[in-house]
Parts: sequence; structure tokens; C-alpha cells
Amino acid sequence: MLRTKIIPLLILTAIISGCGNEQKKDAEAGKPAKRPAETVPGSEEAAAKQQNILFFGTSLTAGYGVEPTEAYPALIQKKIDSLHLHYKVINGGLSGETSAAGRNRIDWLLKQHIDIFVLELGANDGLRGLPLRETRTNLQAVIDKVKKKYPNAQMVMLGMQMPPNLGADYTAEFKALFSDLATKNNMTYVPFLLDGVGGVSRLNQQDGIHPTAEGHQILAQNVWSKLQGIL
Repeated sequence: MLRTKIIPLLILTAIISGCGNEQKKDAEAGKPAKRPAETVPGSEEAAAKQQNILFFGTSLTAGYGVEPTEAYPALIQKKIDSLHLHYKVINGGLSGETSAAGRNRIDWLLKQHIDIFVLELGANDGLRGLPLRETRTNLQAVIDKVKKKYPNAQMVMLGMQMPPNLGADYTAEFKALFSDLATKNNMTYVPFLLDGVGGVSRLNQQDGIHPTAEGHQILAQNVWSKLQGIL
């Protein structure tokens, strides 16, 4: 009986010893150590590594007047997928959103984990001629809420500009508030989301405000030029 138990034990010991000797020989021969299987895209391990990017903003982000798949956040998701990066884009755009409304709405969106936060808000404040002191306060409040809930989240500010008919002082202050907040909060800064699109009739819908599908492709590139550096 005792001999019966000893033989399997000796076999197991020999197997373990053999594996150890094989790894030792590989090391002495300069061969790399064997590694566990790498994560396969689409597997449960890959899904666990996925990170969320929240685009929070107005109708520009929501993709007013174009198909959801044509809005710039969706185009950025396609770019991310083509590079096999583990990021999921969440489109938190809402038509007509002001900074005050966004300040109240952000709490609901922060119920899901956020790794990168992209802020596109304030354009409707400018179009309505709202006091920019209030816009600045509201945007800072949104940023503070994100920081408090997810202190390690990367932050991106999308700058906006107003047409000159609102007055030189107002348009200059409006433009500056985005760069000021980006600097203050150490955010990656896109100077003007509509660069190359604003004022170009063929790239905007009939209202002259919202980009066409072609215009959104340029918006996506404007954002991607800065966003890719932190992915």
C-alpha cells in the first residue's frame, strides 16, 4: 500500500523537476522565458481593460441633423476601433444644452465609470449672449464634479468661438475662457472645435451653425489630433 502511494509521488516530483530544469536550460541558453497567453481582442480579458471616453456637450456633439454614426464622436470611435484600442466612446451630447443645464445633468452621466472626459459646452451660452462670468462658473463646476468622482480621469477641453456680430469684447472674452479653464485644470486643449468648418457654407447645414456629415469628419480630425496623444 505504501509503495503504491510513493510511486505516483515520485512521478509528480520528476515532472516538476523536469519543468524547472527546462526553464533553467532556456535561461542559460539565452532563450526568453515562456509567458502566459496574450490577451485576445474581443475576449473577456480585453473587455475588462476597456476604458470609457465621455463626450459631454451640445448639439454639435449629439450630431444634430446627421446620422448618429456620422457625428464626430462616432467617427472617433471608428478610428479607435481601427487601431484596436480598448476605448468605448459615450456620446453625452444634448441639443440646446447650456452650461447651466450641463452642470445639473453631468451627475447622471457620471454614474458610469469615466476614464477620459471631453468637454464641449458653452456655445449655446454665447449664442444667447449669456453673462460669460456665469458660463465660466458653470464649466468649472462641471470639471470639478468630474475630478471629484474620477480624480484620475484625463480631461480634454474643446474650445469655441463666437461670430463678431456679438461685439469684439464679448467674442474675445468668450474665446479666452476656454483656454483659461484648460490651463487652470491641466486639460488637453483643442483651440477651436469648428476650425476649418465654421463659416464654410458647404460644410454646414442650412442653419449655418451645425456641420454636415462632411463637416463632422473635420471636427473628428480636430479632436483626434489632440486626443490620440493621451490614449
